[in-house]
Amino acid sequence: MYALASAKDPESAVDEARLSGLLGRASTGDADAWREIVRLYARRVYAMAFSRLHNRDVSEEIAQSVLATVAVKVGTGAYTEQGRFEPWLMRVTMNRIRDEARRRGRQATPTDPVALADMREDDGAAAGAGDSNRLGALRAAIETLPDADREVLMMRHHGQMGFKEMAEMLGEPMGTLLARHHRALRKLKDLLAVQEDHGTRGAAPGRVEKAS
Repeated sequence: MYALASAKDPESAVDEARLSGLLGRASTGDADAWREIVRLYARRVYAMAFSRLHNRDVSEEIAQSVLATVAVKVGTGAYTEQGRFEPWLMRVTMNRIRDEARRRGRQATPTDPVALADMREDDGAAAGAGDSNRLGALRAAIETLPDADREVLMMRHHGQMGFKEMAEMLGEPMGTLLARHHRALRKLKDLLAVQEDHGTRGAAPGRVEKAS
């Protein structure tokens, strides 16, 4: 139902005045306003879930559940974080994803941040052999990252969150998140370089060590 978000421009937030107007109208039962809110955020919620759980059906269920929760809170006046809608929405999303990962009783497998690989793949379309290899290598590298690094990548590149929003949501200094994001990208680059080097030399694929 929801296509993967490309996260082409993570800083392109919805205009606050426009969003405030939409939320105000949605709270009075305006269906058109609510449909616009869903249009603006459904893909981002879905993409965050899919990037962590790598299951389309489960990710769609989470997106629907999160948006239903938001609709109820906005419609009943329970939403009180005025001016902080996006961080609030992403916090609800993150909590739902973590709950699902715990429910499954295993560490969810992340997928590739599309923006990081600069790849585009239509829903359901098969990638070419070269792209498949690159996607597989990127996915394997991301799996080795610590949870905190993976979540920063997920919020930044799938949730399309700016660092200020992420800092508000996580309660951490923006500089800390900037450094963590930079470190995660550097780790991915180094891991991919090692994998490429092994492939070039024809080495048998081995298990990638957990990044620290």
